[in-house]
Amino acid sequence: MQFETLMINGTVITVNADFDIIENGAVGVSGGRIDYVGPVSGVSVGDAARVLDAEGGLIMPGLVNTHTHLPMSLFRGLADDLDLDKWLNNHIFAAEKNHLSPETAKSGALLSCAEMLLSGTTTCCDGYFFEDAVAEAVEQAGLRAVLGQGIIDFPAPGVPDPKKNIEHAGDFIKKWKNRSTLITPSVFCHSPYTCSDTTLIRAKEIAKREGVLFQVHLAETRNEHDLIGLSKDITPVAYMDGLGVLDEKTLAVHAIWVNAADIEILANRQVGISHNPESNMKLASGIAPVHEMLAAGLAVGLGTDGNASNNNLDMFSEMGTVAKLHKVVRHDPTVIDAKCVIRMATIEGARAIGLSEVTGSLETGKFADLIVIDTRKPHLFPLYHPQSHIVYSARGADVRHLMVAGNFLVEDSRLTKLDVNEIMDNVNAIAARIRR
Repeated sequence: MQFETLMINGTVITVNADFDIIENGAVGVSGGRIDYVGPVSGVSVGDAARVLDAEGGLIMPGLVNTHTHLPMSLFRGLADDLDLDKWLNNHIFAAEKNHLSPETAKSGALLSCAEMLLSGTTTCCDGYFFEDAVAEAVEQAGLRAVLGQGIIDFPAPGVPDPKKNIEHAGDFIKKWKNRSTLITPSVFCHSPYTCSDTTLIRAKEIAKREGVLFQVHLAETRNEHDLIGLSKDITPVAYMDGLGVLDEKTLAVHAIWVNAADIEILANRQVGISHNPESNMKLASGIAPVHEMLAAGLAVGLGTDGNASNNNLDMFSEMGTVAKLHKVVRHDPTVIDAKCVIRMATIEGARAIGLSEVTGSLETGKFADLIVIDTRKPHLFPLYHPQSHIVYSARGADVRHLMVAGNFLVEDSRLTKLDVNEIMDNVNAIAARIRR
């Protein structure tokens, strides 16, 4: 057996169906895919063109961030400690109107890509405006991504005429559908209160016709029901179900204000869920009933949301937050345990966005999207249970190596394809204009 790369001397957390953990394990990679996962005794280092010593670290699937707005790193810290309505309407929409262009969107997206790669994310699901520029940035960075062109029923960056919002999204899908094995185009409707029922239905029709994911912020705030103008006995989830837009290729983002009947609808339609605990907490939007969603069999992934409302893209931070948040809410330290959280950040996230057949776990035949965590650090000593360390102790900065489709994008904690200093300088120049 010949490998292009063979990783040895690490503890392998497979996140397969049995959540196998292999001490003194090895992962062999060829042609961008995983050829071997098992004990190091099952392979020979002479069978590899390159051998990477994990030096006792943890080898695991790359993290899957199920909800981002990549260019919004431009607005990190611009408007904090505000209600969602004021934050969005008085600050973010204005900043987007005045400062977003294809060039600035790409710069912001590149900064987000750099941040994600350096903190262990190999796949993201994004929805925003100027998504063509975002896709170019993601392609340059080498990430795997589902990218959705934003749709909203008023003038938006790149789409000044709302009547052309669906057409614009369709053009984006056609351009990127078969261009890259790493990029999957998508449709992103902002929300049921910024998109009419006609817009939602037409957007879903395009998504169905093209076989792509339909993303939407749903049941994010307590007053969403009133913003849509629904009667008292209809919830936002029931409203969307009545429009026929909920199915196995729909990603409901946030899904905070849902009841038991809503969860049943989402489960019956096999809708994917993106849980964004830190953003939800920061904007005081509420706490999604994740325990009940998981019990219903829903695919629940983790997302950071954009940098303007989090304000980071560190999925390790998100893992620690989701584990502890739901324990304190339910007064039960056993719920959402470490293995469950890791699944949410990897294979379940991949399932929620339709990529679980190609990524999200270390199994032969899947793409080699993986990370190596450096455990030779004081805050990671001693190590009794790897899964607990990943959730409760590790940080994004502990990622030493990262690979997507067999290509190293991070080696020894440094980016291999992006010049992070140049990216930061470009964003600083944009920030100076925003500040003025």
